Amino acid sequence: MIRRKTMKIKKDPVIKEIYRFEDGHKVMCPIFESRVAAGFPSPADDFIERKLDLNEFLVRHPSSTFFVRVSGDSMIGAGINHNDILIVDRSLEVSDKAVIIAVLDGELTVKRYREKDGKKYLMSENPRFKPMEIGEKTPFELWGVVTSVIHKVG
Repeated sequence: MIRRKTMKIKKDPVIKEIYRFEDGHKVMCPIFESRVAAGFPSPADDFIERKLDLNEFLVRHPSSTFFVRVSGDSMIGAGINHNDILIVDRSLEVSDKAVIIAVLDGELTVKRYREKDGKKYLMSENPRFKPMEIGEKTPFELWGVVTSVIHKVG
């Protein structure tokens, strides 16, 4: 279940809202074992009784997981679109090429973290935006690592 957390955020073109994960209500949906490429599932799959719990599938560390809603198009190359919801785990260590939520100059943003030639960068996934080098004096704080993206199709 997603509940809106009250948190004041400065005007930011990337993160619109933050939600806290609340465990307790399980939503179980049937899952077909057949992968669908270009066709239909096997009729035998109608008899599968296995269920998928999306909380269990998407949330590894409930106490440190949050959901954030994205605004803008700086990460479209990573499959992150305007109004998507990102699942963010604050307990994970950042690694090169991870998509992260960062506090930059006091504002939340979503970017790809890169380490190259001993330097650290925040990279957009849209060629209209330039990379930002994170220097020693850059007001930067890692807020969490993005583990999944939820968006509607169509």
